[in-house]
Amino acid sequence: SQYSAVDTNPLSVYIMQPIWNKIIKIVPLWIAPNLLTFSGFVMILFNYFLISFYDWDYTASGTSPGLVPTWVWLFSAFTTFCAYALDSIDGKHARRTQSSTPLGELFDHGLDSWATSIFVLSFFSVCSRDNGKTGVSVYTMYIYLSIVLFNFMCSHWEKYNTGVLFLPWGYDISQVVLIAAYLLTGTVGVEVWQKPLLFGYYITDVLVILLIVFSLFLSFPQTLYNIHRAHLKKTLKNDSLYEGLLPLVSPLLLFILLTVWVVLSPSNILAKQPRLFLWMVGVAFSNVICKVIICQMSSTRPELFHWFLFPLALVVYAAISGLLGRMEEAVLAVFTILVTAAHVHYGVCVGRQLSEHLNIYIFSLKKRVQE
Repeated sequence: SQYSAVDTNPLSVYIMQPIWNKIIKIVPLWIAPNLLTFSGFVMILFNYFLISFYDWDYTASGTSPGLVPTWVWLFSAFTTFCAYALDSIDGKHARRTQSSTPLGELFDHGLDSWATSIFVLSFFSVCSRDNGKTGVSVYTMYIYLSIVLFNFMCSHWEKYNTGVLFLPWGYDISQVVLIAAYLLTGTVGVEVWQKPLLFGYYITDVLVILLIVFSLFLSFPQTLYNIHRAHLKKTLKNDSLYEGLLPLVSPLLLFILLTVWVVLSPSNILAKQPRLFLWMVGVAFSNVICKVIICQMSSTRPELFHWFLFPLALVVYAAISGLLGRMEEAVLAVFTILVTAAHVHYGVCVGRQLSEHLNIYIFSLKKRVQE
């Protein structure tokens, strides 16, 4: 299917696009667009692991400020900007080099689906977890991450039904806010997050409120409106309500299972291992949503239950029933490693299959030689 996306965000249209159009001119024509996409993702990953090294349990900004060196925050601002730029110019570069392919589209959105959670998890280090005085509780972090992923899922569910990707306004705004937050933390110090901003509210409270308002009152209604409009125009991809709602089943079940684990965990797993747990949430979500993206691109029906829900259900049952006992953290760690490995393996396999099918290389503009 032909890729079509609509971007109506004034920040993007009037400020960022002209910047990207200048940057794109410096990119050599022999560079493959997927290489740009992948480089951006690697930068986000590297930055995430760097922050994790200094702040594994999300306390560095709260109870013991100064644990994360200033240069790390400034480096975070730099990598976030680079990743944002690379993600914004990869499509332009593909059109410039006449190398737009379904593989590029999948590669871009597939990595975005994973990067979305990594951006959020890196940001949590800035505001730190609740220490009684300041910070955000780990449950707020979980809800915050879920809302961001819900937004991402909505745009792709909308594309599954309408065939058009309406780029959410939240994307550009969130990237600019992230870069500003890292710059602020790097220049002023983490203390800025620990002083009330307005009427006793902290910056973090304001950001959480903004996110919820944006998602539930702007993004989601817009998604429903766009689907409704396509229905009126008779341009919907799926005739039946069942078909239209099918891609939402697995993500919703995933969210329910994870929430059950968070709420009923005997050892309070989220408070014990927030970084591991939230990373696992992000990877699991990315894998589920990648299936939806593939179905939407290939006009095939998604399966009702994603395979991943079965092992997750087993682990959650074993955890909340007390079967795991003291092993809960260890099992979470092993499970997280397995899920991550499965996701990477899945990505590599799909990439290989598509590159063979389309007779192209993933990271090079050279054509494959026909066997």
